[in-house]
Amino acid sequence: MSRPKKNVTVEVEPNGMGPARLYELLIDAMVRFDFRPGEHLNEGAIARDFGVSRTPVREALSKLVVAGFIDHEPGQGFFRRQLDPKEIFDLYELRQQIEVGAVRLAVERATPQALAELDAFLARSMAATPDCSVDALVDLDEQFHQSLVKLSGNGEMLRCLQGINARIRFVRWIDMRGRRDVTQGEHRAVLDAIAARDSLRGCELMNKHVQRRLEQIVERVRESYGRIYVGDAT
Repeated sequence: MSRPKKNVTVEVEPNGMGPARLYELLIDAMVRFDFRPGEHLNEGAIARDFGVSRTPVREALSKLVVAGFIDHEPGQGFFRRQLDPKEIFDLYELRQQIEVGAVRLAVERATPQALAELDAFLARSMAATPDCSVDALVDLDEQFHQSLVKLSGNGEMLRCLQGINARIRFVRWIDMRGRRDVTQGEHRAVLDAIAARDSLRGCELMNKHVQRRLEQIVERVRESYGRIYVGDAT
């Protein structure tokens, strides 16, 4: 005899806001640098600001730790993660080299079936609802790039990229929604070049794709730092 199914409930605050929505709002606040790098996040203050209890706040903060936006120090609480523009630049530069090299190998090694599978994934990604969460957009972007590197047949390149992605994920939210159509179009162009076995074009497109994103993120981080710290001095 099968066991009765458990009723799964999602905690919703009196104002209708659940942990998932609070998590999205806190991500937006992190991307806007409403919380300074290194700043202690006061659970009580966040609960009051968003009109919720501490329970969904703790849940959201725990997810932000996993996403890399904040750090948790036992006995001290949660802190906004420090940002180092040079570290971000170095990681994106390494990512750039890996992905350009992966495109070169994919042109030589990718099977028609593997290309068809990634093409189908990209089609589903491009058809995803325009108002899907930034979290979902970042996940789709990450999946595409890792799947593309997988086409190279080099497992070490893939593992290296996965490690890089884990370290840069917290900055990939920056302006992601505004870049949705551009990003998807660039993904399509790179994949088409690989399918056409055009190594030169594929590598050039991937190089520009990662470089543009790097420049955008580094500039946004620097602007935010200037607004936070220079603004205080005036």
